[in-house]
Amino acid sequence: MRVIVPFDATDPKTRLARVLSAQERRAFADAMLSDVLAAIDRAGHDAHVITTAKVDVPVPTTVDPQPLSTAVNDVLVGAERPVAIVMADLPLVTPRTLSRLFDTDGDLVLAPGLGGGTNALVIRTPAFHVDYHGASCRKHREIADRLGLSVAECDSRRLATDIDEPADLREVLLHTDGRAARWLRDRDFSIAVASGRISVDRKLE
Repeated sequence: MRVIVPFDATDPKTRLARVLSAQERRAFADAMLSDVLAAIDRAGHDAHVITTAKVDVPVPTTVDPQPLSTAVNDVLVGAERPVAIVMADLPLVTPRTLSRLFDTDGDLVLAPGLGGGTNALVIRTPAFHVDYHGASCRKHREIADRLGLSVAECDSRRLATDIDEPADLREVLLHTDGRAARWLRDRDFSIAVASGRISVDRKLE
């Protein structure tokens, strides 16, 4: 299966600006992308990155500075089905998780994000188009309903956990040892426990 991976190489992860500089945010985004591409490869599928600017990755890329929905829909035109779309900020994802997503039956298979977005999906019909604005998971269900498509959901915590906020960094440190986790540890991020609550701390000299 062809797997499209959208990636913001221009100004990624702006909500992490409180804990990472602009240069660090780009490097961390690159590390997460690397983890996602590695999981796709180990699952036995071919990735294609749609990026807002040039990136150095070992898979085919398309540079497209258009908004996310437009860029993805342009790639979907004429693409063979089934096709999957997996976001680049899912460093917890594993080959087993992806295989479960790809093997789920349905004209449209959704992997919702915890905040109401769509972190991954599988499209098995050329009639469907994406709309990532707002509560996109609900929008994608509505689009499928209007088209009379069958919809299935892949309920996975690893797919649901996208990394947007500083608090999300704990999930990377707790649940994976991939490139993104190693990048955080190399920059002195660590798990902190206070009053029974888990957070992330960074030791700055």
